[in-house]
Amino acid sequence: MTEETPLAQDEGWSGGECPAGALARRSFLHSTAAGVAGAVGGGLLGSEAAHAAAHAAAPDAGKADTGTVPFFGYHQSGIADPPQQDAIFLSCDVTASTRAELTTLFRTLTARARFLTSGGTPPDVSATSAPSDSGILGPKIQANHLTMTVGVGASLFDGRFGLSGRKPVQLIAMQPFQHDDLDPELSNGDLLIQLCADHRDTTVHALIDILTRTKGAMKLRWRIDGQRNPPRPVGVRRDWFGFKDGIANPDTTNTAQMNQVVWTQPHTDEPAWAAGGTYHVVRIVHFHIEAWQKVPVAQQERIFGRRKASGAPMYAESENASDLLDPIYTNDPQGLITPLNSHIRLANPQTPETAASSTILRRSFDYDRSPNVPELDMGHAFVCFQRELNSYIAMQKRLEAETLVPYITPRGGGYFFALPGVRDKNDHYARGLLA
Repeated sequence: MTEETPLAQDEGWSGGECPAGALARRSFLHSTAAGVAGAVGGGLLGSEAAHAAAHAAAPDAGKADTGTVPFFGYHQSGIADPPQQDAIFLSCDVTASTRAELTTLFRTLTARARFLTSGGTPPDVSATSAPSDSGILGPKIQANHLTMTVGVGASLFDGRFGLSGRKPVQLIAMQPFQHDDLDPELSNGDLLIQLCADHRDTTVHALIDILTRTKGAMKLRWRIDGQRNPPRPVGVRRDWFGFKDGIANPDTTNTAQMNQVVWTQPHTDEPAWAAGGTYHVVRIVHFHIEAWQKVPVAQQERIFGRRKASGAPMYAESENASDLLDPIYTNDPQGLITPLNSHIRLANPQTPETAASSTILRRSFDYDRSPNVPELDMGHAFVCFQRELNSYIAMQKRLEAETLVPYITPRGGGYFFALPGVRDKNDHYARGLLA
């Protein structure tokens, strides 16, 4: 057991107490860009449907939205919630040297998430003192549906903190598949922090706040920024290849289905502390845009296995066909309509043998990191959550044979375990893991 000190209460923050701990206070004293350390308590999350209700109305473009997503709950936010427009993924290596310092880091991350996802007013400081906040969002911080989702990588369970016997049973470092070109500096990590919000300035504000307040306990390993385009004309959004993405997903408001497909359950092979969490995959996939632009649309559709204009299955020829139609492969065993090696058919062949490894919760974003060079660096931050990491790995192995291979190059990412949610103001990230 690791002895913990009571959560400290900082003063001067709108919204009440702040369990930021010693690490946050040290950062505030020594940093010139210190973040806020307050917290506004949230209500307990009763169901996955509550997440959707909290984010039912999308804000108008350019208009600040003060809406919040509940922070407290059995599961973390940022998983079953409707995806926001903007995201930042931070993979970090822990530099804390003891288990007590690691606990302080998680308590600080909890304090930051509580305040940033609820909003409030930073404390006033004198004109000659370092500011208590970056000021990016103005004098009062608005939540703008910000969610912060924290996960742990396999490398955290080495010998540094005595956690090797508590690792989730399927958690491993990401290894390259057949056609991958993984950059070690863009792969894996001890921690993953996913920041999502409706506006770019909100995620950047949270990024600066978190890195400032945790300096000395963790350092950035890699980062990928993403966005989600609006649906055009209707349905789900399109990726940089012009195809609708993220059509096939479980019903996030169906508790039974989410428990079966996404959430780790108690009394399984997983350690008891992991119940309520989920395996979190981030895969950074470079798109060869120039080569793709030379492919005729009819061939692009056979590569993806969907109609480009509508997102509907190949048998639906109308541009107004619904993207929710089932592809139905039973009447196409030879792949004459939907090729056997098309992207969506390999992802879910609809066979009894592949049923257990064909359902995941996709929550992806597009990225653009193009420098001033001839080749565009644009692609897909593929993001998914699943109860069994092996489900994703089996699916990805099938996709090694897809005809999309010449047009994509996976370059990084990692496997992480998204921690169970923070239950109440006396709880913190990873409390069960570190107990």
